[in-house]
Amino acid sequence: MKLSKSIKVLGAVIAVAVLAAPSAVAAVSLTGAGATFPGPIIEACKAGYNKETGNTFTYGLGGSGAGRTASDKQTGIVNFSDTPHLAAREGVIHLPVVAGPIAVMYNIGNKKPLYLSPATVAGIFGGTITKWNDPKIVAENNRSVQEAIYKTDSKGVVVKDKAGKPIVLKTVTRNIRYTLPPKPIKVIYRSDSSGTTGAFTAALNGAAPEVWTKAGNNAFGSSFPGTLNDKANLGRITGASGSAAVAAAAAKTQYSVTYAESSFAKDNGLAIANIKNEAGNFQAPTSGGVSAFLGAATVSAKGIVTFDYKTKDPGSYLFGTTSYALVDTKQKDAETAKAVRDLLSYLLDPKCPATDPKQEYTTITGALRDVNLKLIAQITN
Repeated sequence: MKLSKSIKVLGAVIAVAVLAAPSAVAAVSLTGAGATFPGPIIEACKAGYNKETGNTFTYGLGGSGAGRTASDKQTGIVNFSDTPHLAAREGVIHLPVVAGPIAVMYNIGNKKPLYLSPATVAGIFGGTITKWNDPKIVAENNRSVQEAIYKTDSKGVVVKDKAGKPIVLKTVTRNIRYTLPPKPIKVIYRSDSSGTTGAFTAALNGAAPEVWTKAGNNAFGSSFPGTLNDKANLGRITGASGSAAVAAAAAKTQYSVTYAESSFAKDNGLAIANIKNEAGNFQAPTSGGVSAFLGAATVSAKGIVTFDYKTKDPGSYLFGTTSYALVDTKQKDAETAKAVRDLLSYLLDPKCPATDPKQEYTTITGALRDVNLKLIAQITN
């Protein structure tokens, strides 16, 4: 089947505020933990969900590994992982209800966007491109580049056609000139078990397998194409736990680069790169670019998404991804089951990402939405 991502550092927990809601039914307090990727959209949509249902959702940011563990131990009701949990208990389903971009963000003294191919990004994070003025980076940032611009409404939300495909307003050509510093690149990666890492490294392997030679993995070191602890990498490639931590570390470290959800770049004053796709265009990490990328993906009846990193859609942003809600189909009672269905449906609703369009989460449409709705219907007591 074809199928058509600001949060501030809030510590370890994002909690849905308890607001008074006119309801004759007692409010349900849902809990969960896991991936940092959906954290910003949960935070943005918490008030709307509470207002409509009277229910609350308390979500802990611990990384996808924490989400899978919580699901296994049944310590949360709606947990999240950015990569499939293939060893999940029987009865646990995957619902890819959140989609958005993973941004390549950096601190080199200004906010100008860099233009990078997947192979160059793979070389930077893989340790074969070690200076900002490497000839490959220089060549990609002193040339003419093309970029697709999407049509948006008055709120900044990308407009889609009847098929759920984002509408390209125009394609622009930019003549770029960038003087890059002759400084070592300091790479900061996620040191925890991270679905963001899993999705990012899978994209590097899928889009530039000749450079990023290992399959994607939630553990950065396991996917790293060389030897992470090689003497040449010590002190230059370092780790931090969580998206907020890597972005904060990059903000404090001049000439650094990292990867995380776009909103963390904005909160930490980091610049963001435009990434070259197979059509030859350089796309920013936007909701429109992610939507175009998802349009070339496939989804199974179980909700597992397979991405096409070689899509030639001119507007696709190749570091787009989804985050899976891990949920038991059988809940303890009818009220809890309905609260879970309502939460997942609210996250899917266009008004959720439209609450804060600058986060660049995309509205899920097409076959992926259809599969989500079928899976949500399976949640009963």
